[in-house]
Amino acid sequence: MQITKKQNASSLVIGLEGRLDTTTAPELEQALKESLDGVSELTLDFENLEYISSAGLRVLLSARKQMNRQGSMKLVHVGEMIREVFEVTGFVDILTIE
Repeated sequence: MQITKKQNASSLVIGLEGRLDTTTAPELEQALKESLDGVSELTLDFENLEYISSAGLRVLLSARKQMNRQGSMKLVHVGEMIREVFEVTGFVDILTIE
């Protein structure tokens, strides 16, 4: 999985490419841990994300909890397959998806 970061003041966009699964979820977790200090707007760009597993969902939930305390978090460019996973798991009610 490829992770790209673009920060502008207190706004951070993280782009994900590939698969967010048991193997790659720790990478995203570490990237978020290193990047969220001082961030009040987090955007996760899923345009090139092909797959998400329960391990990936856990990382998103953790990021959501942290961002609830310090600002906002949204997901953009969510593909049909990923959106279906969010619908089945109930994450559509937890996450802001645009």
